Amino acid sequence: MSQLKLSKQGWSNQTVFILAAVGSAVGLGNIWKFPYITGENGGGAFVLVYLACVLLIGIPVLLSEIALGRAGGANPVQGMANLAHEHRANPLWFLLGLNGVLAGALILSFYTVIAGWGVAYFYESVKGVFQALTPDEVGAHFKTFLANPYELLFWHTVVSIFTVLVVAKGVKSGIERAISWMMPGLFLILLVLLGYAATTGYFAQSFSFLFSPDFSKLSWQAVLTAMGHAFFTLSIGLGTMMVYGSYISQKYSIVRAGMWIAFADTLVALMAGLVIFSIVFANGLEPGAGPGLLFQTLPIAFGQMGGGWFFGSLFFALVVMAALSSAISLIEPAVSWFEQNWGIQRLKAAWILGGLIWLIGIGSVLSFNDWSGVHFLGERNFFESVDFITANIMLPLGGLLMSIFVAWVFDDATRAEQIGLSPRMMKWYLLDLRWLAPVAILIVFATNLVAAESVWFMVAIALTAYAAYVLNAMRKAG
Repeated sequence: MSQLKLSKQGWSNQTVFILAAVGSAVGLGNIWKFPYITGENGGGAFVLVYLACVLLIGIPVLLSEIALGRAGGANPVQGMANLAHEHRANPLWFLLGLNGVLAGALILSFYTVIAGWGVAYFYESVKGVFQALTPDEVGAHFKTFLANPYELLFWHTVVSIFTVLVVAKGVKSGIERAISWMMPGLFLILLVLLGYAATTGYFAQSFSFLFSPDFSKLSWQAVLTAMGHAFFTLSIGLGTMMVYGSYISQKYSIVRAGMWIAFADTLVALMAGLVIFSIVFANGLEPGAGPGLLFQTLPIAFGQMGGGWFFGSLFFALVVMAALSSAISLIEPAVSWFEQNWGIQRLKAAWILGGLIWLIGIGSVLSFNDWSGVHFLGERNFFESVDFITANIMLPLGGLLMSIFVAWVFDDATRAEQIGLSPRMMKWYLLDLRWLAPVAILIVFATNLVAAESVWFMVAIALTAYAAYVLNAMRKAG
């Protein structure tokens, strides 16, 4: 793969890049997953560990991915090929970019399905469906919703079409324009909900739950969960930050942008937690309700409290905003690759990829009803299998290899030019990137695979790595 096909598009300014990157990072994980895993793992102590992991692992790897994108100057696949050629590294490094492109596409295939739930619940909340429903009726409603493949397919299609329409228009006319109103709208809605949460009488209890640490409830599994979520919440390893980084000018600071991205992403998660737990406590519900917190527990609260129709609709509008901003970013690396390397016009590339991803997503739609008993990887259905492969294999490997490339393959001049840290800070950054972050990623990676009884995956990866090492040695010898 020759060193050509540099990105021709670019962000209008650094603020737009930060908004787009924050839009990618802020998704269902902030609004849905972070509150419930905090509830399951004891609150404040978990939050402290999570913040430490963001600082020590998330931010260094995030800076590395953005730096790779700007230095490579192209989509993740071509960008890694460019960098491997420039630094005389193994040309197989392009596979790191391909891993990100494929991971993003696979995640989007089920992300549009889950995002569709949010759109459906926003629509039903506006209609007043949840008003005066009993807890049993709310639970039955969710089960009936999941059991209907045609309804899930409809909302999956709605989200898919929106995503394609935005990305097809390009960086400035599509992504920038959408993000410029979606992200301010998201923060405005969150502030309104936070204001309401402060009036419930349970805001102080919610604040204490989130920020008063009780280390007696902090288990080793909770630490691993915090470490894993800190890594994945910043959209690391997907190639998204790499392709977004390829659109950023050299005059902008990657460190400043990365700090703002991490700060905004964490802020949204904490604010969402304050809102959700204030509502949960005010209605005598369980904060550790698990994944059902968003679609089963909260609708009960919105149906019973005063102003529930308005605030419930506003909350699910927040969920929709977060979901759509992330969906846009998941398909962009693949669209950029088709456009730059295959010569396919962006409009056509977006619809081709959108159609393929939508088709794969049907498997996830059916996983909640007709295919619920069909197993693919072990005892996992289609949705669980795709989620497992991307979250436990592709993303950790992507982040790990990105760290290795920037820490060990980049020459000092390139690293200094792209990262822009002082010599003293660069030493700390390299120490973290070479040793702390990779070890932490490997621990989470190995632990998740062992817990999932997927040791054979680890063996396959080890054999693949060994084969790559042998092929590289043979190439050098030849």
